[in-house]
Amino acid sequence: MAVKVALFLLASFLLLSTRVSSDVSEENLNEMAYGAVGAAPPVAVAPAPAPHKIIYTNDCIGACDERCSLHSRKNVCKRACNTCCSVCKCVPAGTYGNRETCGRCYTDWTTHGNMTKCP
Repeated sequence: MAVKVALFLLASFLLLSTRVSSDVSEENLNEMAYGAVGAAPPVAVAPAPAPHKIIYTNDCIGACDERCSLHSRKNVCKRACNTCCSVCKCVPAGTYGNRETCGRCYTDWTTHGNMTKCP
């Protein structure tokens, strides 16, 4: 009986004294990852390109042609882009992404199927 109690106490001690990865502090993680006590190197984030701000509705055509140039369904993309451009007066730069640069009008507009309308 005494052996069982001693074995139980030893197992409990080992269980409580083990250190799991979630116990490691953030400083120790940096030290383990980079080998030094200093802070992690800064990560440079590239800024999003500036959107095409549209003043006249006629400018939408060229901006939407550029935006939809790599799209698999160009006509559908251009039609949606021109609609969004005429209302929101903005087309994001590039062929994909950067939608947040045009504001809430461009990002929050959805179709009846709850899909984003603006490409």
